[in-house]
Amino acid sequence: MGIITRRWGDPRLARDLRHPLENRLLFACVAVTFLAVVGAASRAHSGEPGEPLLLLSIPALVYFVRGQLFARQRINGVRVTEDQFPEAHRMVAEAAAVFNMRRVPEAYVVLGNGVLNAFASGHGSRRYVAINSDLFEVGGRLADPDALRFVIGHEVGHIAAGHTSFLRHFGISVANVIPGVGSTLSRAQEYTADNHAHLYCPGGAQGLRLFVAGKYLYTSVDFDAVAERAHTDTGFFVLLVNLLSSHPVNTFRFAALADRSRPGRVL
Repeated sequence: MGIITRRWGDPRLARDLRHPLENRLLFACVAVTFLAVVGAASRAHSGEPGEPLLLLSIPALVYFVRGQLFARQRINGVRVTEDQFPEAHRMVAEAAAVFNMRRVPEAYVVLGNGVLNAFASGHGSRRYVAINSDLFEVGGRLADPDALRFVIGHEVGHIAAGHTSFLRHFGISVANVIPGVGSTLSRAQEYTADNHAHLYCPGGAQGLRLFVAGKYLYTSVDFDAVAERAHTDTGFFVLLVNLLSSHPVNTFRFAALADRSRPGRVL
């Protein structure tokens, strides 16, 4: 992807930030699910029991899983507001404004137990991000707010790009259980979210070193050295690990952020 020159309010911005393969991969995944559901409906109509009915229950299952996940964050997490974690609240609101979103997503701090992670999802018309508590140590006690800002920008970027909608999750539900199919779309979506985060806080990309060496050693990691290994550490098993992963392998992901002239490597 070339250097983005659009203004934040420009409607062409979303197109510029989206990985060029994402929509084609989305179409393929939706086609897989559509064919599976049509086949199941046909078998159910002809009187076959069991599997067809299970496939036809997928929309309800997706709805139930999303609702349960949202409830878990609400009852176990801490709502990020202007009074609780105000700095993080400001980051979420800023990212939403940068991405020209109509509504600011909800945000929750959840217990990390040492795990550095965050995710975005939704239920009904509501969208939210959940951030593991350990990431707040980086933005607070370890005095690296840009690292936290990048992570928040990434998750809000998922929402801005439409990755958290019910129809999308249902549309790719069958593809997600086929090894290498749904995960390939997921990697493209991760690059899209990284593009959003890079627009919001380019310097925060260095914070991805957290996911290589952890919150206490990451400042000793050479970001460019990891990115360079995308060109030297290759081979069948590297590509296989990447193919089966929901996120790009770290070397590919770092390379995409280090060189903004080309999109991230999906395969």
